[in-house]
Amino acid sequence: MYYSTATEMKIAQKDLHITSAMLQRNVTVTLLMPEEGSIAEPLNLLLLNDGQELEALKLTESLENLYERNQLKPVLVAAVHAGDERLQEYGVAGRPDFKDRGNKADLYTQFIIDELLPQIKMETGVDDFDATAFAGFSLGGLSALDIAWHNADVFDKVGTFSASYWWRSKDLLKGYTDADRIMHNVIRETSGKPELKFWLQTGTKDETADRNQNGIIDSIDDTIDVIKELLAKGYERPADIQYLEILNGTHDTETWGKAMSKFLCWAFGR
Repeated sequence: MYYSTATEMKIAQKDLHITSAMLQRNVTVTLLMPEEGSIAEPLNLLLLNDGQELEALKLTESLENLYERNQLKPVLVAAVHAGDERLQEYGVAGRPDFKDRGNKADLYTQFIIDELLPQIKMETGVDDFDATAFAGFSLGGLSALDIAWHNADVFDKVGTFSASYWWRSKDLLKGYTDADRIMHNVIRETSGKPELKFWLQTGTKDETADRNQNGIIDSIDDTIDVIKELLAKGYERPADIQYLEILNGTHDTETWGKAMSKFLCWAFGR
């Protein structure tokens, strides 16, 4: 299936309702798709965690503005709504945190790969997207990176907005060190170098916590340290890694919505 490059392109919205055997729940997935037109061009795919936040993110508005300025290739957005067990389904697969949160992250990964993607291909008739990215916010950003990292044969790019890279195996009050951060360890321990490109965002007011009292909030420290781990694997800046730090940016959909256009242009821009 091919989609128009016309600047007046509008967005069609449709909800899929998937009964997931993996998650044992009904999953709503909102599809945002450009109108079909006469100018043929391959379609790209963006999977998005926390799809219930689409309206607050003003994602449709961002997409339409970028299409109007002819800055964006055609993108199908599949926004997965989080359920009541978000804290269990998001995280790092097979490695729950010190409170045993994220203990269904492996099942969520299987849902994405084995249930959602085939359903999207069936719904759209597209078997091979030009590029496929996965993005998320906060804990959903951690989830997106973990899933893309372990499925680089499926995903080309990953975007994380104020991601929960603090996710750790030990309580701060029980001898925690930076070596207890789970995603950093996953990157470090992985043999080889997955074929991925990375876009990471933080805000200078994401939080106030500063574990090591170095004058830099933990959200920024933890994200910068993820970038350091990626560089140590052999990725390069700016070719493979883009980092956006928003002055006065906060940990909410308002800031992430403002950053979304920059991410979309990085992932699927003309």
